[in-house]
Parts: sequence; C-alpha cells; structure tokens
Amino acid sequence: MPHRSASAHRGQAGPARRLLGDDGPRQEGDGGRSSARHQAGRRVGPRTRQDHPVTAQAARADVPEPVGDRAKVLVRVENVVKHFPAGIGVSVKAVDGVSFEIRQGETLGLVGESGCGKSTLGRLVMQLIPVTSGKVFLDGVELTSLHGERLRQQRRQMQIIFQDPFASLDPRMTIGDIIAEPLVNFGVVRGRKLRDRVQELLRVVGLNPNFNNRYPHEFSGGQRQRIGIARALALNPKLIVCDEAISALDVSIQAQVVNLLEDLQREFNLTYLFIAHDLSVVRHISDRVMVMYLGKIVEIANSTETYTNPKHPYTKALLSAIPLPDPKLQRGRRLVELSGEIPSPINPPSGCRFHTRCPIARVPTPCAEVEPPLEEKLRGHFAACHFSNEV
Repeated sequence: MPHRSASAHRGQAGPARRLLGDDGPRQEGDGGRSSARHQAGRRVGPRTRQDHPVTAQAARADVPEPVGDRAKVLVRVENVVKHFPAGIGVSVKAVDGVSFEIRQGETLGLVGESGCGKSTLGRLVMQLIPVTSGKVFLDGVELTSLHGERLRQQRRQMQIIFQDPFASLDPRMTIGDIIAEPLVNFGVVRGRKLRDRVQELLRVVGLNPNFNNRYPHEFSGGQRQRIGIARALALNPKLIVCDEAISALDVSIQAQVVNLLEDLQREFNLTYLFIAHDLSVVRHISDRVMVMYLGKIVEIANSTETYTNPKHPYTKALLSAIPLPDPKLQRGRRLVELSGEIPSPINPPSGCRFHTRCPIARVPTPCAEVEPPLEEKLRGHFAACHFSNEV
C-alpha cells in the first residue's frame, strides 16, 4: 500500500486554516466550558493510520530519512550534544550525540525515564538553550548558527507547551494579555484586531472568548493548559514542542487535551514533538516514537512497530510496565525486570549505556566495550542494540 503524506493522514482537510485569515470565526464555546466535542471526553483510540518509514542516511550523521512519498522534513537534528558543567573537568552529559528528523504534519513521540534528557532535547530543538555541539535545522534554516534578532524571528515558527499549567502562566496577567503577549512582541496585530484575535484563539481551544479578562487562578488545570495551547498557537507556528503537556492533569482531562491537540493538528497542519513518560498516551497521539536512555536515542520506529515489535530491550522493559486493563491478561504476561538504577550522566557506562541493566547484555564484549550504532533493523525501524534479534 502506498504511503500517504502526513497531511493526507489527517482527513484531507486541505491547506491549514490560518487564524488571521478572512475565513471567519468558529462556533462559539458553551459559556466558559470547553466546546462539546472536547468536553465529551470521548475515548482516545489508537491511531489507525500507517506511519512513514525511514531509511538510513549516511551523508548526514546517520539521520533517518523519509521514504515513500518523501514527506517534507521540517526539523532536522544532527549529532546534537549538550553537556552541562558540574565542576572543574566534570560535566553532565544530558544529550550526547542525538540525530533525528521530524516531518511536517507528524507527531514524533519522545519517551524515556526521568532524567534521560527528554526535556533538554526539546529545549535544544527550540534553541532555548545553546547546543554544546551539533546542528539544528528548522525548515532548512540552521538555528544553531543564528543569534539575536535573526534567531528571535525564527522563534515565531516554533512554540512550546509546558508541563505545569499553573507555573507557566503569569498570575498577575489576564489570560487575554497572556495570549496577546507574543502577538504584541512581534507586532502582528494591535488594537481591536488584537482583541478579536485573542477571542478567536480562545474559541479555537474550546474556551469562552468572553473570559479574556479573567486571571489564571480562576481556571482549572485543564483550562489553564488550554490557555497555554492558545498562547502557543498565537503566531501560527509550524512546530510545537509539547513538554510533558498533560502529565500534570487528571486522566479524564488528559484525554480531552490530547483530543484537542489532534484536532488542532488536523486543522492547522501542525507538527508536534510530544515529550512524555506515559507510553500509553504516546501510543495514541504519535505517528512515530523515539526512545531515549541516558542522553542517547536507542530506538526510533512508527508507533505500531514500537509497541508490537520493539527491537531494544529498554523499550521492551518500558512497554512491559504498562498495565493491561484485563486482569487475566495482566496476571499472565511476562514482565521485563531491570536491575539497578539509571547510571549517572556525569559518568555514563562505556559501550552500550544500557548494558548495566540489560537482561541480554554480553559483558565485557561487545556490550561493555562497543557502543552500538543506531541502525535500521527493519524497514523504517531503527535500534541501537548488538542483539536486537533476541529482544
């Protein structure tokens, strides 16, 4: 079956509707509650579309490259390193030689245990913190070579949704001012048009547009996160980094926010880097999943392949920790137990960084001596493991 483009997977909606266009406002929300389709709490089901396979690319730091319909690459990360100084001659190796791509209109899930470098990588993609080495490209523009106003202008194309909806909103500002701030900073609209734009953004995320004069403390956690999403949409970005955007919310609210993100992606052809530690949520929203361990990418594959046929023992261990709703199946399943704790990123293990906890490691050689490359094991399925055939 031919592989469709990311936009085709989103219902053939055509060109993304721009919020500043002349196509009129959406239907207004229901007096302060989220719109009916988001408040219904409809079940979040697994994605049914097929994901774009990738093949190895030797010319550019072994970054996987799309095949099939050759969907446009929006984000390219090449051998990015971020080491934080932690004393004289000591550094925390938060991100250590990471390469990947995100195609326009897709959702790339990024998962891993706490402290593996997920959030740091998200901030490196947005250039909120500088790289130690390596390159980051957005729509063909090398962000790592830009500074000052040139980098600031590129930031219009990328936004972030933070984990904590309570801490990410200024309690002294009305939500109207919070959403309007990026529009004012970049001189997009002013006056009456600014107010109309803010109200339209509130409608888009399922909130009553007349609430623009209220303050963050007057809203629930889920509503505050919707406000954060509206702020992220204000400048019509191409890329949105969702940094644990739903982990602080109740499970029922998580489903509503995930549904909202998917609806917005279909309508505006958004591209997401979705960072999370809940693999069950990542499965539902992601086209492809990237697994990170101790500053390294250990596996990249489409969502279906990742969850049904993992090729790295760490991925398999993470998946086995997801509880099954059927008690009989849960009792009969075979769990993968990992020994020990995550090693220190200041002094990571030699060879494969996972070998100190891996149930199939061969020590000392090759696992403790040779670092496995991230290479294609199946079509579009990359893993960094010497013995992926035994997983």
